[in-house]
Amino acid sequence: MGLLDKLSGWLGLRKKEVNVLCLGLDNSGKTTIINQLKPSHTQAPEIVPTIGFNIEKFKSSSLSFTVFDMSGQSRYRNLWEHYYKESHAIIFVVDSGDKLRMVVAKEELDTLLNHEDIRSKKIPVLFFANKTDLRDAMSSVKISQMLSLENIKDKPWNICASNAIKGEGLQEGLDWLQEQIAQSYENNEHMND
Repeated sequence: MGLLDKLSGWLGLRKKEVNVLCLGLDNSGKTTIINQLKPSHTQAPEIVPTIGFNIEKFKSSSLSFTVFDMSGQSRYRNLWEHYYKESHAIIFVVDSGDKLRMVVAKEELDTLLNHEDIRSKKIPVLFFANKTDLRDAMSSVKISQMLSLENIKDKPWNICASNAIKGEGLQEGLDWLQEQIAQSYENNEHMND
């Protein structure tokens, strides 16, 4: 670590590094959302389904993100829990047009929130109700009801309607997430893990 790095760290100027899990069922738009959040010169021109997981790094004005883009295919969902302990925030993506699998999304969310490595952490959970451009898409309010988000009392959470392909709703969600993470750092709520 160089002198300037040490100095900026002492002065609190260095970007804080955070680990964010991006979870949700397959084909919900997780990889597209992460791609849109990266600087334009680092975005992939084509998105392919995630097998296993991908790791993406990007920076905002105050934070340095490491995002674990976890595959939502059923055979890979058991990998999610291996990354819970080191996570500082969760992005949970839901396909607003996939009414049939909303029950499965709720089951996965409940399993996540009740896991021993997540249950006691006050980490923020950002929900993207993605694909709102689809004709039969459910509203973020309806998705919130179907996932019983009102029952999450011990973690800050927010749901944003989004269209990942066009980038709509993503910045609003990221701004909320950054604010929550910054508050967590100030309160030292989850950084001692």
